Amino acid sequence: MAANTRHIDEIDRRLIAALGENARAPTTAIARALGLSRTTVQSRIERLERSGAIAGYTVRLSHGHERGQIRAYIMMTVVPRQAPGVIAAVRKMPAIRLLRSVSGPFDLIAEASTGSTAEMDALIDALGALEGVERTTSSIVLSTKVDR
Repeated sequence: MAANTRHIDEIDRRLIAALGENARAPTTAIARALGLSRTTVQSRIERLERSGAIAGYTVRLSHGHERGQIRAYIMMTVVPRQAPGVIAAVRKMPAIRLLRSVSGPFDLIAEASTGSTAEMDALIDALGALEGVERTTSSIVLSTKVDR
């Protein structure tokens, strides 16, 4: 079901932000932080899930774990009409955490995370060798300044 964002108000936005900080927080704690009743928070969460505005919950890794990882953004230029094959191949690469289609000089941007520079080097080479990828440009992440 597609998200129906027309019915998301300021309270929903604050609730979604609170869930983004800690989706496992007890409903009572979220309600207290937002100045709402537990029942109101629970019914709003259920409505947001039913509407598709909240599609699921995920794991956020600790900064300690992330500190040991090499992260990079890899921009790719793809041969016209070859994107579906490239996307299917990238989907099979567990080190790719996120893949977005974008406008501008690149067609796709991948966010990758590996345990070493050697692994990142191999991953970037593997992406560049995919059929349909014309060119890659990568940027290694040095530090995170804001993480919401």
